Amino acid sequence: MWHVVGVAEPDERVYEALARRRQATATDLLGDVALSRAQLTRTLGRLVDRGLVSRLSGRPTRYAATPPDQVATVLIAERERDLLRLRTHANQLAKELRRHDGTGRHPAELVEVIEGAANLRATLVRLQREARVQIRGLDRPPYLDNPVSGNTEEAHQLADRGLTYRVIYDRSALAIPGRMAEIWRGIQSGERARVASNVPMKMIVSDDRLAMIPVMTGGELADAAYLIHPSSLLDAVCELFEALWERAVAINRAVNRGSADQPDAVELADEGHPDQLADRDVELIGLLAGGATDERIARTLGWSVRTVHRHVHRIMAMVGAETRFQAGMEAVRRGWV
Repeated sequence: MWHVVGVAEPDERVYEALARRRQATATDLLGDVALSRAQLTRTLGRLVDRGLVSRLSGRPTRYAATPPDQVATVLIAERERDLLRLRTHANQLAKELRRHDGTGRHPAELVEVIEGAANLRATLVRLQREARVQIRGLDRPPYLDNPVSGNTEEAHQLADRGLTYRVIYDRSALAIPGRMAEIWRGIQSGERARVASNVPMKMIVSDDRLAMIPVMTGGELADAAYLIHPSSLLDAVCELFEALWERAVAINRAVNRGSADQPDAVELADEGHPDQLADRDVELIGLLAGGATDERIARTLGWSVRTVHRHVHRIMAMVGAETRFQAGMEAVRRGWV
């Protein structure tokens, strides 16, 4: 195990044997480590040099192991510093190579294939952590993970760095049980969200620098994704997002009325929040805004279809809407949810 922080055999074996004894002479350890006296003496010398073992005074010479938790903390910190230096060096080398060839990345490197669920999750987190200005996303089923569990990385980035998140949700995403409540939590944290019909794909864009598009085969989500580097293709997917954003319907609640830096803020009317709007109506309104059918709403909320009809018509009457979707969006516009 200690090899991950640079302690190789037989140093690892000798250190753990000494740690279990706390203090011991070389003679005491010979029977524990299956090494010759010369090999053991050299190994103890290396451990002393690295600070994992202390040489005590007296005759015969005794050795004491530094506590394992202290050793792990120091060695892990050293390894993290080394990895950070390697990342910096690799980035500088890559920039140098691109300057020398005069063309940037080779065309074959502009689209990278990421494979494996663990690698996909790690790349998703990386894109959010490396973003400097904004994250843009297209969201639609199916999902690799439970969509109701939420994007914990988004929550951290919104709270800690104030990163801008703009997400367009396909209507079908809003109909997943518990999904609308999760979306509202993101909106309340600062996400700017819109809903559209027939969102063409899943996608996340980190600034104008990288985009990840999960691979779909036969309507199923594969454990793979395309990672698109700066190129005309990346420019195209960014333009696609902006075109979809302009046509999508905002589901954010307004924060600053008439604020120029809130382009998708909706001017709130003075209707206020009606007393007769129950907590469960929040999810119902989201489902209406997402275009869900009565049958899907009934399954999602655990109601009968007749109960759904009654609540839908009540909300339509409250906002003066002629259609179900219009009722949902008008309730959002008024800031009821």
